[in-house]
Amino acid sequence: MSLSPAVLAEGQPPPAEEAPKPETAHRTRRARRGGGTRLYALDILRLFAALAVVSFHWTADIAVPQIWGGRIPDDFMPGVARVTSYGWLGVELFFIISGFVICMSSWGRPVGDFFVSRIVRLYPAYWAGIALTATVLLLVSDLGRPGARTGIDWRTIAGNLTMFQGPLDLKHVDGVYWTLWMELQFYLLFAIVVAKGLTYRRVVAFCGLWMIAIMFVPAAKIPMLTQLVMAEQAPYFIAGVAMYLMHRFGPNMLLWGIVGFTWIVAVTNAKHLKSIYDEATGHTLSTTGVSLGITLCYAVIIAVALGYFGWVRWSGLTVFGALTYPLYLIHQEAGWTMLHWLHNRGLNPGAALGVALASALLVAYLIHRLVERTLGGVLKRGLAKSLKTLRLETSRALEATGSADKGAPPR
Repeated sequence: MSLSPAVLAEGQPPPAEEAPKPETAHRTRRARRGGGTRLYALDILRLFAALAVVSFHWTADIAVPQIWGGRIPDDFMPGVARVTSYGWLGVELFFIISGFVICMSSWGRPVGDFFVSRIVRLYPAYWAGIALTATVLLLVSDLGRPGARTGIDWRTIAGNLTMFQGPLDLKHVDGVYWTLWMELQFYLLFAIVVAKGLTYRRVVAFCGLWMIAIMFVPAAKIPMLTQLVMAEQAPYFIAGVAMYLMHRFGPNMLLWGIVGFTWIVAVTNAKHLKSIYDEATGHTLSTTGVSLGITLCYAVIIAVALGYFGWVRWSGLTVFGALTYPLYLIHQEAGWTMLHWLHNRGLNPGAALGVALASALLVAYLIHRLVERTLGGVLKRGLAKSLKTLRLETSRALEATGSADKGAPPR
């Protein structure tokens, strides 16, 4: 069977009987569009999603009117605020991309390597983000918000370093960190399939079982299970996983059905999401607008999966992708503080936003270069060595058990 370039590049394709044969037309389209092993369009989309969230918190969120001298953005830049009020949809786009990328990067990897890659990817920049944000909250003016510092002590900071502050019942050092706990839960669930070995059949089964769970588990009202299932976020993760299967094996009715089901669930939940962000922005959002935004998030990743962005091949785009995570981690509390400082020194909102964004991007780049690359490398080597020792000892134990069994008398 002839396999697509993506399958050949990633190695260890699943057995032929477990993978549907990609349609010839689909393979031809993707080859013609220059589909390669790295999808550079995802780097652009990740940065776009991060900037959308930044724009929401800086120009639409009314949680901290003190930034602009007690005024809310809708009062003095209504045209901008009415658009950026939907910027929080960048989080939903992040979740779809995460499902796609995690499935792609985990294929052919043992579960130990999967965990090492996730730890190295998440924690170094996250620790830097906590250090910066905690310093800002504890040492810099909190914009007249006494509650911003409440609960931010050494115990809370230490708990946040684990990224398990939710289960530990601790406050997030920065409010945006709630999404990282969602990511961690997705990794833990997907690790079950990685441990068994990723195949088309197993990943489809994973998507199907999770879809069933999000329909029935919340009704059972079992808090731990409800938390684990993540009914609100799960449709996006599942959709991303299914879209990667489309990319790897070609689209078919089953995969379209999975994506379509999750889209229906997501847009059905649009009214609930709208109500949350009505309060966050101080004005009424459009349910249709939210639904269209969710649909656009789906459509753009489907386009990536089907090869329509294969022509995007500039390697410099990887830098954009690298800035995304650090920027997301530092933009809220530290960003609000910087905007407040700049505005108090007479800069108009446009200039303050420009300087703050340039500064945030610079800090994000420094975190990537000085922390992710250095500390990430140390962490990767140390964990890889630990994993090698674990596998060696496990192999020796199995050999010893096998030798003992051979020498045992028949029962």
